[in-house]
Amino acid sequence: MKKRLFTPGPTPVPESVMLRMAEPIIHHRNPEFREILTRVHANLQYLFQTAQPVMVLSCSGTGGVESTFVSLFSPGDKIISVNGGKFGERWVKMPKTFGLTVVEHKVAWGTAPGVDDIRALLKQHPDAKAVYLVHSETSTGAATDVQKLAGVIREESKALVCVDGITAVGAHEMRFDEWGIDVCVTGSQKGLMIPPGLAFIALSPRAIAAMEDSTMPRFYLDLKKALKSWKENDTPWTPAVSLVVGVDAALQMIRAEGIENIWDRHRTLATALRAGIEAIGLKLFSSTPSFAVTPVWVPEGVEWKKFNGTLKARHGITIAGGQDEFQGKIFRISHLGYYDALDMVTIMAAIEWTLAECSYPVTLGKGVGAVMRHFLKP
Repeated sequence: MKKRLFTPGPTPVPESVMLRMAEPIIHHRNPEFREILTRVHANLQYLFQTAQPVMVLSCSGTGGVESTFVSLFSPGDKIISVNGGKFGERWVKMPKTFGLTVVEHKVAWGTAPGVDDIRALLKQHPDAKAVYLVHSETSTGAATDVQKLAGVIREESKALVCVDGITAVGAHEMRFDEWGIDVCVTGSQKGLMIPPGLAFIALSPRAIAAMEDSTMPRFYLDLKKALKSWKENDTPWTPAVSLVVGVDAALQMIRAEGIENIWDRHRTLATALRAGIEAIGLKLFSSTPSFAVTPVWVPEGVEWKKFNGTLKARHGITIAGGQDEFQGKIFRISHLGYYDALDMVTIMAAIEWTLAECSYPVTLGKGVGAVMRHFLKP
């Protein structure tokens, strides 16, 4: 049985990228690797739409975000962190571990923070050193208007605009320089289409200046060391060589397709799949939907474990379930990274088929037809 992955991380890895990673290992302190890393650095700047440094760390996206907390701030500094899901929650808990004062702004799962909320928080906390936003909350499929909120933060304060772009970069429009973002982090196993293990961190001049005042203890995740090495197209520590080789290949694919075409593709995939989901009467979870992942309410009368188990065992498809209070209540379908129109037709067909096997009343082909008609629109 052919296996198909529709999870929002890890996401499918293109065959050409896997073949590059399977080539004989090379040493990371020789000209061949430096040539690769130089190209990776330039293409990451293209991905983030920035002229500023974008550094490669050998760690997960969580490690990438941790590097910002320990490299830009000092114990006792105040930050504002928006919590609208599992990852927003993480960016509340983690900085507290390092002694930061965290002002938590909770929003309901499936929703995004508003301009007025952020403006009010900045007025209440004029001493905040940063505001942390999640561009695309993986656990809820909710997208935040980072461009608009970055503008408000810049107007109202001197706080750094820090963005968790882990599930957004490569799916949602991201213009780091133009929008006035100071920090943006993403991970390798999302829109960059390679296995987990690398984090990518873009830093503005304001963020780089903030590193000079930071007194936080750190060692491996020290962005100051990473920046020094970046200037020489090098790394401070032994990097995940095969993953860097893989991301070199993936970034060249992104360059060839064009970043704006990639944003448009993700938008089209997301809206087509949602047309199919709604055509068979299922309900979408998020009120501000992401182009990276679509969460769907498990329909009444369908038991999640049976649905998920059937989808996987009989059709070879892996999707993601809900988390925390939504475990067993929603499921999440990825269209992030290496997906095309026929993948959306496939997952829609599999959902219909599995619902029928779970004795749910569904008209086979209705959702598939809606997906296909969406792609046929001029």
